Amino acid sequence: MTWQSQSAAVWPQPGQHPLAGQTILQIVPVLGADGTEQIIDIVAALASIGARPLVASAGGRLVPELQAKGGLWLPFPAQTKNPLAMVLNQRKLAELLWRERVALVHARSRTPAWVAYGATRRPRVAFVTTYHGAYSGSGAFKFNYNAVMAKGDIIIANSVFTAQHIASLYPAAAGRIRIVARGIDFRVFAPQDVDPGRVLALRNAWDIASDERIVLLPARLAARKGHKVLIEAARLLTAAGLRGVKFILAGDEQGQGAYVRELDATIAKAGLEAIVRRTGRCPDMPAALLAATVAVVPAMEPETFSRVTAEAQAMGTPVVVSDLGGLAEVVAAPPEVEIAERTGWRVPPGDARALAAAVYDVLMSGASAREAMSLRARARVLGRYSVARMQAETLAAYTELIGR
Repeated sequence: MTWQSQSAAVWPQPGQHPLAGQTILQIVPVLGADGTEQIIDIVAALASIGARPLVASAGGRLVPELQAKGGLWLPFPAQTKNPLAMVLNQRKLAELLWRERVALVHARSRTPAWVAYGATRRPRVAFVTTYHGAYSGSGAFKFNYNAVMAKGDIIIANSVFTAQHIASLYPAAAGRIRIVARGIDFRVFAPQDVDPGRVLALRNAWDIASDERIVLLPARLAARKGHKVLIEAARLLTAAGLRGVKFILAGDEQGQGAYVRELDATIAKAGLEAIVRRTGRCPDMPAALLAATVAVVPAMEPETFSRVTAEAQAMGTPVVVSDLGGLAEVVAAPPEVEIAERTGWRVPPGDARALAAAVYDVLMSGASAREAMSLRARARVLGRYSVARMQAETLAAYTELIGR
């Protein structure tokens, strides 16, 4: 099946765009959770072409930025999961849509999507959903709860894998799927703009000697992120004689106390306390990626997209990722491309030996080969995952619906 990807054509000047003068509302539980930065990017794009961007949410840390980018925040209890409250919210939202003359509503998570779906049926208002997760859970209730994300008049998928996943679960939705990859802010993830002092500060905080290299796993501490696979790979590499390398697990605990204790026990059992370290959440990911010799994403379960993999390649950092889900789309590697054209390494999930071999390949690669691959990787992600492209493709989806 061929999936549709919206054109990233240059937008007309303000007042000339088909969406100029239209009121577009995005709804999200809270403006501040991971991924809600995209909402601000779409607000900025809408404001730039003369549309009127609204966001309904319970608030959040990004409200000031939303307003600075030309958006209007409408306080709305979109985070509630109480069924009775959700029914009442449908009525409130329907009244809001009529009062504000909203032409299109865009929902990005399930609870507000159910509210928006009910509110947009009468009177008929265009309804868009963004399906960005391989939602967990089984059983009829969970399946039906998740199904709202496939009820959009247009369903935005953040990768080919996500599009295929939606179509496999909800075949009737296949013709309404549009692929719009997540945008990465390449003004932030720009190696030439990272002050060396930021990199040095991180190395000092992590107690990395000047002659030591870093293998970085930047992910929250959860079993599906594959930390134990990297620990075993570190054991194998150390047993084979590798020295002068530190393995950094940079990520939030997020209440996963039992799993954190498992990780610490695994590190201790392998005798790797001196070289494998948990460092907590990293406040400066551009500097962390620039400090790393290689970034690894050894996911154990399919991910619809890997933002950190794209960010690492934007920084010119070699990557080794699990060959599954949306991860495989972000990294070009054999057999998809010739070895000379690779932008990173893909290994079977859960295979510590394959991960160790790939990490060793990166560590042993020469400066010229590394530089050439970094340039290829950066060019690839700049072309595929820019904020401007995400904005243009999202607005194209809106235009398609409103044009009907």
